[in-house]
Amino acid sequence: MAVKVRIPTPLRTLTNGVDIVELGGANIGELLSDLCNKFAGMDKRLFKQPGELNRFVNVYVNDEDIRFLENLTTPIKDGDDVSIVPAIAGG
Repeated sequence: MAVKVRIPTPLRTLTNGVDIVELGGANIGELLSDLCNKFAGMDKRLFKQPGELNRFVNVYVNDEDIRFLENLTTPIKDGDDVSIVPAIAGG
């Protein structure tokens, strides 16, 4: 199973500049686990603790926010497009 994962600019230092990686998994949790296993330090940037995304990290499957789907158990299939989007705050 191949799912394209779009890596945002702030995380590309962990992927040696790669902006899209292809990974597998049955759901978002497995996919992100695969991502963290392939790129050292990614887990500290994405997760507050195991199984809990950092609140400033948004994940989308085919432009749908996983928080409004099934969160980390959101199923994925071959050809899906996953985007990791860090939240931006300011004033």
